[in-house]
Amino acid sequence: MIHIEQQWEENLRTVEGNLLHKNAHNSLMSEKRGDVIISRGLPIHSRILGISGECDVVEFHRNDEAGISLFGRVGKYLPIPVEYKHGEPKKDDVDILQLTAQAICLEEMLCCEINTGYIFYEEIKHRVTVEITIELRKKTQELFLEMHQMYQLRYTPKVKRTKACNACSLKDLCLPMLNKNKSVKEYINQFVEEKG
Repeated sequence: MIHIEQQWEENLRTVEGNLLHKNAHNSLMSEKRGDVIISRGLPIHSRILGISGECDVVEFHRNDEAGISLFGRVGKYLPIPVEYKHGEPKKDDVDILQLTAQAICLEEMLCCEINTGYIFYEEIKHRVTVEITIELRKKTQELFLEMHQMYQLRYTPKVKRTKACNACSLKDLCLPMLNKNKSVKEYINQFVEEKG
């Protein structure tokens, strides 16, 4: 709805999420903690996936065997994306797929291999380790291919109503409850029959 229909609404969750990301995306802030360099708001892109965006945080861990060279730094470093989320871990894999997409972008940009990432959940104040598997990479690529096809067709997919719809900022625009009822064709046919 955001990209195809150009529609957006704020709610408490989107505002709280923006506040959480405010410090994480401060690209002027960079720090070093021992053998870890922390970069915030790092712009990323992938020609393979056809996407661009920004990592909340990328930690560059000193790793002289598997790492990459960084300008102005001694030694080699392995990049690890860190995504910040306002809530708690989800039952589905949407957060994990977002992190996987970030890893794919970083690999393409920096010519390296990333096997691990982290998701920090504000609600539980805990960082979850995510293994970036071949299966996750494949699923991420398939979803982006599907997304690009829908975008080219200017097709907004039908929503599958879930409990998460209640907290979504777009629920009053998307109207997920309407999709569990009749199709437009069924509605019009019923209306015509009643009038006829």
